[in-house]
Amino acid sequence: MDLTYTHAVLENAAQTRRYFAKFERIIGHLGAVANISLDEKLITTMEVKMLKGYLQALSNTFTALSYKYLMSDRVSLQSGDQFSIDKTQSGFPIFRELMQMTADVTQADKHLKSLPSPERLKKDMINHILTEKSAPSQLQFAMSQRIYYEYLAQKDLFLTQNHPEILWVGMDVKDVRRSYLIHWAAYDSQTNLPVIYFMELEDTASRALPHDERRWPRVQAHLMAQSVSGLKLLTIAQGFDRDFDTLHPKMLRRFHLGPMHSHAYTEQRGPLRDVLAQASGEAGLDWALAWTVESLVSESITKEKVGIFKTAERQVYHLDKVDFQMADSGASDINRALILPHRAYQVLEEKYKSDFKGVQKYVVGKNAKILSYN
Repeated sequence: MDLTYTHAVLENAAQTRRYFAKFERIIGHLGAVANISLDEKLITTMEVKMLKGYLQALSNTFTALSYKYLMSDRVSLQSGDQFSIDKTQSGFPIFRELMQMTADVTQADKHLKSLPSPERLKKDMINHILTEKSAPSQLQFAMSQRIYYEYLAQKDLFLTQNHPEILWVGMDVKDVRRSYLIHWAAYDSQTNLPVIYFMELEDTASRALPHDERRWPRVQAHLMAQSVSGLKLLTIAQGFDRDFDTLHPKMLRRFHLGPMHSHAYTEQRGPLRDVLAQASGEAGLDWALAWTVESLVSESITKEKVGIFKTAERQVYHLDKVDFQMADSGASDINRALILPHRAYQVLEEKYKSDFKGVQKYVVGKNAKILSYN
């Protein structure tokens, strides 16, 4: 397949370092955006805590990738071994980069045993400089790979699949209903974007879900199999509701982190292209990150026969029956936002305000303080 129209290889070391530095700044702002979303009652306190954990893992993943490709321009590599980003759709690394990192995590200890120690590499570098009178490129590359594998072995990372975890919320003693929050995440292979999921559910079985060796593994496998951006929340929730008679998904929420648009790295289309082009005069102010939150909420229940003598509770989810576009989206609510620097926001407000009607703007000020505008 010819991917030159959608993928870009960052071959230059300076370009690669600027790319990772830009993402480090952007991801650093997302925790503050999560806090503002909490203040605006768009998400809950528990979700903010879990969301920040995923954001830290995503930051660790970008740091690890930056170490991996720190010295890649110093040695001769195959084209498939060079760092690639999705330049048209997401601005994030392509799925293959995360898939390779996921594989590298399992082999990190083996690589660390085979590579010389940092002290040995530093000593060899000094000897090379003194004897060869040239830059020790191969040794520098070896050091960067060692740092990469050390980082993989030590840090929590955002991988291609981040399996479901479950948190206790509470219990209705009268009806014997336990409430849980399940969270999980994936790096979507179609969109090249990180996607985070939260599900609030009630458990009416006699045995608690986290300790049920029959249901909990099935729940984890089911949720990961449905973690595809192309599926509507309604499809995911209703499928789960039918497959587990004693589990009742009351709320399903999905965060799409990105796309990231940058005048220097991506080929965005539409008015955003013009906004970033006009805001690109000052370094580091030519970007915008989309932040989309979809929510699906149960509004009532029905009873359905599941056997000769048994019935099961089924959820009826709230959909806007007046707004046909919202009803077709399969979500009760969709909150679309842009996180962008103050310079880009000024251009947007002055010339392209009507094109972004209904999009929340989280504006990063000169002191890194973030303000929210409708």
